[in-house]
Amino acid sequence: MSQAKTLLGQISPETGKKYSTKVILKAFGIPRSTFYDSLVAKEPKGHSKRGPKTEQSDEELAQMAREVLNESPFSGEGHRKVRARLAKRNVFVGKTRILRIMRENKLLAPTSYCRRGTKRNHDGKITTSVPNECWGGDMTEVMTQEDGKIYIFDLIDHCTSEVLSAYVTTKGNRFSAISSLHEAVSRECGLVKKDVARGITLRLDHGSQFTSRRYVNESKHLGFNLSYSFVAQPECNGVIERWHKTLKEQLIWTKSWKNLDEVREAVKGFVETYNNFWILEKHGYLSPREYKQSLAATKAA
Repeated sequence: MSQAKTLLGQISPETGKKYSTKVILKAFGIPRSTFYDSLVAKEPKGHSKRGPKTEQSDEELAQMAREVLNESPFSGEGHRKVRARLAKRNVFVGKTRILRIMRENKLLAPTSYCRRGTKRNHDGKITTSVPNECWGGDMTEVMTQEDGKIYIFDLIDHCTSEVLSAYVTTKGNRFSAISSLHEAVSRECGLVKKDVARGITLRLDHGSQFTSRRYVNESKHLGFNLSYSFVAQPECNGVIERWHKTLKEQLIWTKSWKNLDEVREAVKGFVETYNNFWILEKHGYLSPREYKQSLAATKAA
């Protein structure tokens, strides 16, 4: 190899021209890949991985991740949200690195996986690009010691994921569903009257409360377009289903509940916390209310 390198740039006495690299390597039987690889400066042994140096060590980032998780009003947040919350503190770290650090320090929440074996009819998009274009409505339950089963009828915006109504009651009937609808309409439209919600689509499942003649007539009176999900396919109403998962994991399943008043007060407070502080990846890690404000600011500009 050294002899071949010494001939580089030398002139052939027969042709009067410089030896080409190809001719020299062929004469010595040296592969070109081996030759060019030898020209690359090798990193000294023990050299750290490539890329710019970061300001924080793995230990410091692990401690910062613990602080973020402890200060968050929610439990079980993953590495993406931790990374986003660190960025708001001007601490920037790669997603692969923060995932590795949180895994090594056992800071990741347990995750369950399920296998889908059923063909789904719905594979479209249910979110919207502007607020008050489509609302999702549904109902969930919680058991109490004194009042038995409590029902939570709620509505959520498919664009911002902001919870518009969470009506807590002991009666799981069509009238409670209508009360939740009136609560959301009053909040977003200012008052409850004929055609005040015209242009808004209402995505619902086939629960008896939502298919009752009383609920259907009231919805149409307010101006809603009714859109029912496919039977046994809750992903069609996935925005509010995801909210229910968050509500249960972060609030309902965390304690034993005494009565209606306790549940009502807790749900009311959690809805405000969720709307203001629950960050979503699809919104660029903004909360529902922050995202709604950003859309309003963009529209006004």
